[in-house]
Amino acid sequence: MQYLPQVIFLLLVIGSGLLFAKNIMQIRRNILLGKDEDLTDNKSLRWKNMALLALGQKKMFRNPLVAVLHLFVYVGFVIINIEVLEIILDGILGTHRLFLHSLGSFYTFLINSFEILAAAVLISCAIFLIRRNVIRLRRFISRDLNGWPRSDANYILITEIVLMSLFITMNAADRALQLQGSEHYHATGRFIVSGGISSLFANISVSTLIIIERSCWWLHIIGILAFLNYLPYSKHLHIMLAFPNAYFARLRPLGEMKNMENVQNEVKYMMQPELAPTGDAQPMKFGAKDIMDLSWKNLLDAYSCTECGRCSAACPANLTGKLLSPRKIMMNTRDRATEVGENIKKNKEFVADGKTLVNDYITVEELRACTSCNACVQECPVSINPLEIILELRRSLIMEDSNAPQEWNGMFSNIENNFAPWKLSPDDRDKWAIEMES
Repeated sequence: MQYLPQVIFLLLVIGSGLLFAKNIMQIRRNILLGKDEDLTDNKSLRWKNMALLALGQKKMFRNPLVAVLHLFVYVGFVIINIEVLEIILDGILGTHRLFLHSLGSFYTFLINSFEILAAAVLISCAIFLIRRNVIRLRRFISRDLNGWPRSDANYILITEIVLMSLFITMNAADRALQLQGSEHYHATGRFIVSGGISSLFANISVSTLIIIERSCWWLHIIGILAFLNYLPYSKHLHIMLAFPNAYFARLRPLGEMKNMENVQNEVKYMMQPELAPTGDAQPMKFGAKDIMDLSWKNLLDAYSCTECGRCSAACPANLTGKLLSPRKIMMNTRDRATEVGENIKKNKEFVADGKTLVNDYITVEELRACTSCNACVQECPVSINPLEIILELRRSLIMEDSNAPQEWNGMFSNIENNFAPWKLSPDDRDKWAIEMES
């Protein structure tokens, strides 16, 4: 019975770790359902992009106040969890504040730094909750967040508030026990934030304080492990995927569209029929109808989406009331990738379910509303490119399904026959100049 708490703790850590690894591997498999694409060129620029965009949050600082608050949450979440290392070792070894004696006064400095960050996280999360639920900024009340996505954002903020509160309360009870000379609670010095709270515990008995401190300790680590396994189901997964997504971002200019090799080949075979493949060559595909036709980077984009809505807030189509929302494009792509992944997991291979990304998840009306202006790409803080997915789906609609507005069909016909969007013969195109001379 002496080692029962340590055994329970170890099983808890191992179990949560294995479950997290399993879910992350499933997401990796879903991402790799996309077509292969080589994005390993110019490594120095890619590392720079990752440092500036993912680590430095460069684009966030277009709004300095929000950026600073987000930085508090981000840094606090990462750095405070360094303290989790001590908690895990204490839980496994049955010790208490394992690093205290080896670090001495520096230990007090570290915990004070963690507490200041924890307080900053508390304040920042409270402000973010107010922005979402009281002030109700337009991009947070958009219809594409109805249901789970809106609740998910609130759950994350509330969870972080609870975890930071448990951390500070645990330290406050710990300090109160130190002041009462309780065994095993060695003097750490006064902590900046929890030190003020510990005075409220002065008249509480040692046994009650131990219950408070141990309860906060267990709830804090269980909460962290639970939150870890919540990440794969949450928009908060971007705290991990933002780094690879920024690294593998495409480096070509925003206005440069991805060329279609299949179209080039069609023209080449038309001009030089002897080059056309013979025999049982697979028919060419144009654009993307489902997630398997997109690249793995498109799917990584979808899973990296923070659902912040900056893309949709900058989208001119969305601003004028049209159905298109770049955020919804990414969320729907992720949902479809997850559904296909579950299909494969259940059947060992993909079994046609009668659905496609186009029509069943993303409508034709949404795709046609896009002006290809790149505003969504420019605004995304983690280098997501909704436009590329839109273009690939739209190419499939037009070139595979012949699904285009009549006005577009007229233009396509003119380009095919007259090599220009206008209904003028190439031979007549320079007549205006001759008429001016006469």
